[in-house]
Amino acid sequence: MATVSFDVPSPHGPRTLTLSYARVGTGEPLLLLHGIGHHRQAWDPVVDILATERDVIAVDLPGFGASEPLPDGLRHDLPTVNTALGALCEALDLDRPHVAGNSLGGLLALELGREKRVRSVTALSPAGFWTPVERRYAFGILAAMRQAARRLPLPVVERLSRSAAGRTVLTSTIYARPGRRSPEAVVAETLALAHARGFTETLRAGATVQFTDDLPDLPVTVAWGTKDRLLVRRQGVRAKQIIPGARLVRLPGCGHVPMNDDPALVARVLLDGSR
Repeated sequence: MATVSFDVPSPHGPRTLTLSYARVGTGEPLLLLHGIGHHRQAWDPVVDILATERDVIAVDLPGFGASEPLPDGLRHDLPTVNTALGALCEALDLDRPHVAGNSLGGLLALELGREKRVRSVTALSPAGFWTPVERRYAFGILAAMRQAARRLPLPVVERLSRSAAGRTVLTSTIYARPGRRSPEAVVAETLALAHARGFTETLRAGATVQFTDDLPDLPVTVAWGTKDRLLVRRQGVRAKQIIPGARLVRLPGCGHVPMNDDPALVARVLLDGSR
């Protein structure tokens, strides 16, 4: 793990932000963005495969994982976080990287594409293509997951993580195959959700978010797990309608966070989408 500090603009002048990231591999740069309440380790199942062909940068978003929240006076909304990600790319000398994101990270990736800051976008179950009812359903589940993670004592989380049944209790909302996740990873991501300082503000900022722009001059891949229980897969059809040139990929047997459910398939989709 490494950290990088850089300035982001604010109404009161530049403010310094420090983000945590991991970087491995060689080739064209590929920036990986996780979902709300998660951390960069969500990508661990696919990083080694990607690193054989890409310079992979997995980042903890502001207020998540080991990264600091945005400085005082800055909202955890799409424009502000994307400005921070643009500054991150400059700090790491990433000239229009490929970007892939899951859930919130997928929406952020599409926003970076809309702003012409990246050379391709691969979005796995991206947020922002919901109906109001679907958004309220997803936000209700996310809030309940957060509350449960904060209330469960660590010894209980550790005990549950040791069995496939316990890992199902903790993570079946986001994984179709929770038994495949390691006990250590389940404990770590439960703690990441419980301690995510940017969670509440980010969820609140998402209440009015809808992605409505075509990206006609950019390679875009949208992939959706057939067993996504959080953002139902018909939202992928809407994404294709809004971005007609996008490649829409079905991920059989995968849940909302598909990287752990089928690492080989997801890695192939990411590599194909970032050519």
